[in-house]
Amino acid sequence: MFRGPRPGLPGVVATAALCAAAGSGHLVYPAWLAWASRGRREPPEPPDPAIWPPVSVIVPAYRERTVIAGKVADVLHNGYRGPLDVVVVADGDTETARLAEEAGATVVSSPERLGKAQALNLGLSKVHSPFVVLSDANCSLTPGAIAATVRHFSDPGVGAVAGEKVESDAAESLYWRFESWLKRREWRLGTTIGLVGELAAIRTDVWRPIPQDIATDDLWTALDVCEQGYRVAYEPTARAVDPPAGTLSEQWERRTRSVSGALHVFARRRAQLGPAGGLVAAEIWGHRLARYTVGPLAHALLLGLALSRFGSGRKTGWRLPAGLFLFLHVAGARAIRRRALDASSGSDPVSATLGQVIFLDAVAVGGIARYLRGDRRTSWRKVER
Repeated sequence: MFRGPRPGLPGVVATAALCAAAGSGHLVYPAWLAWASRGRREPPEPPDPAIWPPVSVIVPAYRERTVIAGKVADVLHNGYRGPLDVVVVADGDTETARLAEEAGATVVSSPERLGKAQALNLGLSKVHSPFVVLSDANCSLTPGAIAATVRHFSDPGVGAVAGEKVESDAAESLYWRFESWLKRREWRLGTTIGLVGELAAIRTDVWRPIPQDIATDDLWTALDVCEQGYRVAYEPTARAVDPPAGTLSEQWERRTRSVSGALHVFARRRAQLGPAGGLVAAEIWGHRLARYTVGPLAHALLLGLALSRFGSGRKTGWRLPAGLFLFLHVAGARAIRRRALDASSGSDPVSATLGQVIFLDAVAVGGIARYLRGDRRTSWRKVER
């Protein structure tokens, strides 16, 4: 049985270290970020260009037959005042290609499925616009979102722009609000790494093809832009509205795959993880890597320790905090169970938050397991939309 640290000062210190590690991504890094960005204002809103430049909006699409025409119309009516081309990369999907072309898009087709990252490579290889906006087929953009991202390119040091993902699901919305806060504070320090595939913009001449073994295209792109010496700006008014997140099992599959893919990205770009990486290294560790490795593993150890201490039957100083820790987990687990039984069911904010943290840490452990098994898939089974 897992005993953990023994009572006494050494045990207190060891347990405190485990608590700090468990909260490194959700508490320690945000606290550091708040301190480091204190007194710093966000960069001023960039002005409108005198002449709006040509822009290509690239939409990778596979099995998007029912949504692709609406997506093309959504982009064309976003209000961009310069030349605008919607490029749909039909990833081995002739029906989506036909419907996209009928809706007014330029269609780039591949004879077989490539996966999203390679579909983006194909799309970027065909455009001539100086700036490209990347967006998923199943999300809608708020009016003016394209222009809001393009304005940032008036600064020659900005290589890419991260938009804002808005999630209609309550539990997922909490997670994305947290992500938005992190990106806002990181941008105050000079750059963020928080690109999202739903809405991102990049200078065409900064884009370098994504390697064939990479699935997490947005993370790779953000780190690649930073490696070239550019900054990634954050534009909170440019929003992509995503449909509900789906069932808990669907979220588990998507998120564990994302964690596994991100760990592979970090292994490939490990030179950016050390001191030479500067601010970007700190953001990698705090924004992503701690939440994918150190935090969830320490959380699992703390849970084992709490079970051991509470179930030992000995009246020690550990029993009360262990019981409280377990009680919080029971409340969070109930919130997760309610969500699994009915995706539309709600929980009180505290239980929902606990459930989200527990679920995300469990997802990280599952993602680590997928990565260690060598699961690096760059395409996956997808339900037709």
